[in-house]
Amino acid sequence: MGKTLFDKLWDAHIVHTEYGVDILYIDQHFIHEVTSPQAFDGLRDRNIEVFRPQKTLATPDHNVPTINQHLPIKEPLSRAQVQKLYENCALYQVPIYKLGHEKHGIVHIIGPENGITKPGMTIVCGDSHTSTHGAFGSIAFGIGTSQVEQTLATQCLVMTRPKTMRITIDGHLSKGVYSKDIILHIISKLTAAGGTGYFIEYAGSAIEELSMEARMTICNMTIEMGARGGMIAPDQTTFDYISGRSQAPNDELWDQAIAYWKTLVSDSDAIFDREEFFDAKDISPMVTYGTNPGMGMGIGDRIPPSHEVSNVEKSLKYMDFHAGDSLKGKKIQHVFIGSCTNGRIEDLRLVADYVRGKKRANHVQVMIVPGSKQVEQQAIQEGLDKVFEAAGFQLREPGCSACLGMNEDKVPKGEYCISTSNRNFEGRQGPGARTILASPMMAAAAAIAGEIVDVRQQLLAQHK
Repeated sequence: MGKTLFDKLWDAHIVHTEYGVDILYIDQHFIHEVTSPQAFDGLRDRNIEVFRPQKTLATPDHNVPTINQHLPIKEPLSRAQVQKLYENCALYQVPIYKLGHEKHGIVHIIGPENGITKPGMTIVCGDSHTSTHGAFGSIAFGIGTSQVEQTLATQCLVMTRPKTMRITIDGHLSKGVYSKDIILHIISKLTAAGGTGYFIEYAGSAIEELSMEARMTICNMTIEMGARGGMIAPDQTTFDYISGRSQAPNDELWDQAIAYWKTLVSDSDAIFDREEFFDAKDISPMVTYGTNPGMGMGIGDRIPPSHEVSNVEKSLKYMDFHAGDSLKGKKIQHVFIGSCTNGRIEDLRLVADYVRGKKRANHVQVMIVPGSKQVEQQAIQEGLDKVFEAAGFQLREPGCSACLGMNEDKVPKGEYCISTSNRNFEGRQGPGARTILASPMMAAAAAIAGEIVDVRQQLLAQHK
């Protein structure tokens, strides 16, 4: 019987198995300022060194400000956490991209853009959205602080093998529909708990047609259906993306790597524990109406009655929505375009192309936050910063920003933000903030209109 891609990689990284539990070797470990301090404290308490410091890469991202990064961080806790990360990395000789470094950025963006993330790897980080890296045909997943310590000390983790699921999306996406809509559509159908216990492989013609940036968006949000992680088999699109990046293999090593990477596919007779199928033509631009990413609907739909979605009444009260409402025409006060989900150069280009020659609505504040310093510099080189400035959008410096309320970029209580990030939990963007998840294009269209609109209609009107 054939093997799934997941099982091939998992088996290749098993160091030892005992009583059905595996010790798994970890190829790459990423850390940031939030989940690493206690892990380093644990090493100190037991007088343990970092086993393989060059297999770990650090960057501050969650708590950092996105303006005036050359100045000391104002918020005391954030400043202390970032400083502690700097101290720990210096003490244990862990490589770090500090604020201001030319490669600084969000942890899940700097790995791929520097060629650190490659097919066939096991990758972990003390952050749930580590699943992003699975877009390259790797096993990538988030871990807790105790596991961060375990990885630092041993470069291994004690793990129980998850079940496997394949989600196949065939067909072609309609104009105005993007990868963010694919994953929000899937989560709305399978629910926020529908992937619990599984590692998911995405397949099908619709996936094969996506860019690497788009694939990363899908794998990034796999965790939002409760899954352990998501992955996509590498192909020519993957190889082309990696080629020439600073830590990509070169010369004869490149040919060797390609030969191996081409074997990283699920066998034709591989059996998954579960299979799900979707047709791309059924997917429309998505928006969320509740307080978890599973509470999503097509822009042409109406909020379902409470008996169709659990806990919907509490969510609707928080959002001040009602069953039967359409979100078209709903006024918003904020737009956030960024995060490890949609803070890549492709996202910024897409938004810039749409807003060129347009102006934001007067009552809407718009933040464009690149996912890394390299994305920021690329945007400036391409003149996207001028397009954003003319439209009244503020291009800021890299960081997690308004994805979560752990830094200065918060949404005020009771106000609505249409956001390209990954979570819409109560208070996620600040105490009392109301978050509506959508694609970068839906967010850009809302910024111009001052309300939620169907971007397909806007695109149609734009090309008349």
